Amino acid sequence: MPRRFVTLDVFTDRALSGNPLAVVLETDGLDGNQMQAIAREFNLSETVFVLKPAEGEHRAQLRIFTVNHELPFAGHPTVGSAVLLAILDRVTTSTDFVLEEGVGPVSCHVQVKGPRHGTATFAVPRLPEILESEPVTVEACAQALGLDIADIGFDDYRPVVASAGVPFVCVPLASRSALARITPSVGRLIRAFGVGADSVYVFCRDEDGEGDLRARMFGASMGIAEDPATGSAAAALAAVLMAGERPADGFHAFDILQGVEMGRPSLVRLGLEVADGVLTGVTIGGGAVVVSEGALHL
Repeated sequence: MPRRFVTLDVFTDRALSGNPLAVVLETDGLDGNQMQAIAREFNLSETVFVLKPAEGEHRAQLRIFTVNHELPFAGHPTVGSAVLLAILDRVTTSTDFVLEEGVGPVSCHVQVKGPRHGTATFAVPRLPEILESEPVTVEACAQALGLDIADIGFDDYRPVVASAGVPFVCVPLASRSALARITPSVGRLIRAFGVGADSVYVFCRDEDGEGDLRARMFGASMGIAEDPATGSAAAALAAVLMAGERPADGFHAFDILQGVEMGRPSLVRLGLEVADGVLTGVTIGGGAVVVSEGALHL
């Protein structure tokens, strides 16, 4: 039977940039194995399957797959799916709804900018934390990324493992030059961090002021050589920024540029809400553009 799908470019306001996403809209009768096979067929960093929600007042349930396995939560699938569903609902201005993901309900605010373009901001359902684990050494990070030890770290930032549902080794870099010189390999990543923590998110301050931070993500465990934009990693980074920036109470916004080195420039908007010196909320936002539509004959 034909199953409608749509592809979007996410964390961008123009096609052929940002992070590509496939969304399968007609999913009746598909099981997890079939969804995984379809995700491998699309061969994108993530593919979303839209199902009926378990709770009637919610907009939809999402199942999110990389080419290797299912994820409980991911940022660019949430943003892209939210924009697409609002467009399909013929929203002309803005709307709010809840999406169900493996990590829990995700509250979304969507603004439709045109017939194929919009922006979405969602509240991260699980507050990020720095995980207690074996120390991530500067030496291991330098070896895994093909960099010098002097390239690792800036200010009070040091490598840690952080998670808002999906764990990442968060590695601060001293400069954009170091960011551009990374030469990772799956073998080195796994040798350095093990198969359980080989998704690595590297970041530095944006020295030219185009954004607040620049980032790259290498996801060997997800089957992703490099990702153009990674909302779940940005959500995890919020815990790292809390420790490194020590922001005052209130709302703080960080613009994170990613994907530039891949020729897929992306902008992830990360928001931190702080009260009494404690992180109380995290938001992820960005744009999405519909690029193509078609049918799977399965």
